[in-house]
Amino acid sequence: MGLNTTPSSERVHIAFFGKRNAGKSSLVNAVTGQSLSVVSPVMGTTTDPVYKAMELLPLGPVMIIDTPGFDDEGELGSLRVAKTKEVLRKTDVAVLVVDGNAGFTNDDLVLEELIKEQGIPFKTVFTKADVLTNGGNVPEGALKVSAETGEGINELKEALAAVRYEAPSPYPIVSDLVAPGDTAVLVIPIDKAAPKGRLILPQQQTIRELLDTGCVPVCVRDAEFRDVFGKLAGSPSIVITDSQVFRRVADLTPDNVRLTSFSILMARHKGFLDSAVRGVLKLRELRDGDRVLISEGCTHHRQCGDIGSVKLPKMIKEFTGKDVDVTLSSGISFPDDLSEYALVIHCGGCMLNSREMIFRMNSAAAQNVPFTNYGTAIAYMSGILKRALSPFPDLSGEIG
Repeated sequence: MGLNTTPSSERVHIAFFGKRNAGKSSLVNAVTGQSLSVVSPVMGTTTDPVYKAMELLPLGPVMIIDTPGFDDEGELGSLRVAKTKEVLRKTDVAVLVVDGNAGFTNDDLVLEELIKEQGIPFKTVFTKADVLTNGGNVPEGALKVSAETGEGINELKEALAAVRYEAPSPYPIVSDLVAPGDTAVLVIPIDKAAPKGRLILPQQQTIRELLDTGCVPVCVRDAEFRDVFGKLAGSPSIVITDSQVFRRVADLTPDNVRLTSFSILMARHKGFLDSAVRGVLKLRELRDGDRVLISEGCTHHRQCGDIGSVKLPKMIKEFTGKDVDVTLSSGISFPDDLSEYALVIHCGGCMLNSREMIFRMNSAAAQNVPFTNYGTAIAYMSGILKRALSPFPDLSGEIG
């Protein structure tokens, strides 16, 4: 996905679920108009989820996902079913694909219940309309489609576009915190961890949203922050910094100027900042031998000074004075069982959609494990969390 396309994390995720040979892959190819998924009469052809970014009006940018058969068998089959369940965590709209000739089976009913349990809006479709042997009877509200002839495909697209989809989080990144004409200073360190030739996704998205709002984003490295701040004609409306230089930027920013970080903004945008503020207080209670899970939504080659594997563990041990055991996870990997952990510290989740992040937050809550994020934890351990929450007065009161 290039710099000029909508990030996958900001797209509505539409996933197709069903049994093996129900016609999911053929249907996905028909909906996307491309040979996206391999189609074969051999059961279990789709072994991993397949993703395709496209536009579907009026929803706009969407991510279409083809999943392995939910009734797959054997050791490998169980792994594929697990992958399908992982997709459910990030699904905004589901399509339950039923073999038109077989009709509803117990596996289809189980899938339907899983979708309902997650609160995911969905549409049921009966495939193979061109070769139905059961008279073509389908339940009320379901669609009859044929990937071979195209029957019902446009109707399915229209039905998906008409789904009453509501984003799990109502918050933008920053546009509701500023007004047209405001100046926002963005502090962006350029060090070994910075990707060569580009900015990281939260920085790109914040700049774009500020421009869309009619604001003036002033981007500066932390080394030049003091000089640039002094040259501004007036005080900026807000200063947004990379969390790794939070303490330094806070010391140089006047108390009357609101201050926060990209990570904290992203946590609010993804819908879990409230939980992050409550969960961070657990850092004061950590004891020797406690396990802390540090989780990132992306996968990348870790370098010297990496925030997740190096800087945060060092800060935690210095802040707590305890011998804390740190475990790392990244990408789509997130433990189902969190009971062994005293605390989860997650990244801002820029590479994961809101539904996935809220699933992870709720999973921790269900197991009574406090859940926070990088920016909130760094601000708290730096003694500036209340200051870092200055744009959100309702939250700053929670830390006293």
